[in-house]
Amino acid sequence: MTMTIKLARVDNRLLHGQVATVWTKTVRPNRILVVSDDVAQDQLRKTLIVQAAPAEAKANVITLAKMAQIYQDARFDGFQPIILMETLPEMASLVDQGVDLTATGVNVGNLAYTAGKTLLTASLSADEADVAAAKKLVAAGVDVYAQTVPTDRKQDFLKLAAKKGLS
Repeated sequence: MTMTIKLARVDNRLLHGQVATVWTKTVRPNRILVVSDDVAQDQLRKTLIVQAAPAEAKANVITLAKMAQIYQDARFDGFQPIILMETLPEMASLVDQGVDLTATGVNVGNLAYTAGKTLLTASLSADEADVAAAKKLVAAGVDVYAQTVPTDRKQDFLKLAAKKGLS
């Protein structure tokens, strides 16, 4: 048996108000796992993320390798986490390392606009690397959808990208 992932979300802001309040109340995790090699090495960001966690779900910041390791470890079967990552390529890498997201899919909540990215929605921009990672996830049987908050309708990420000329 493995842990029951409640939500796998890509959001370059990681743990913030929408996640700490709205998403946790909707999916009811008992843990928030911020999975990032960069953040795991940044003590200040790590401390701020842990402090931003709501009372009902303790937050931890771990590396991609650690996430893949604990996912397979029976000692963590009681975890029902929200997994937060900054990028779609990182999420695809996690799936490559054996984390099964076919039951939950990947929620793309916010990807900030930066040079070289194309704006898909008001809060979502992407480039070819994001599209390639989403295609890799879909090929692995993982639904990839855009949804800022639970009350928004889910939108197919690759269809949004294709409408803007990314494919």
